[in-house]
Amino acid sequence: MSLENHLHSLKERHQDIEKQITQESQRPVPDANRVSSLKRQKLLLKDSIERAKIKVA
Repeated sequence: MSLENHLHSLKERHQDIEKQITQESQRPVPDANRVSSLKRQKLLLKDSIERAKIKVA
């Protein structure tokens, strides 16, 4: 997989997690543990995206 494809894949996963956070937060009784876990995953992906951007540049 090229670095550009990897970066694109990471960005898609980041957006997917953002959607999951939004959906969970809009539930009548959101699961705080799930939201917290998703936010951690999102931050890890953001770090991975930034590292991938450096490699592509």
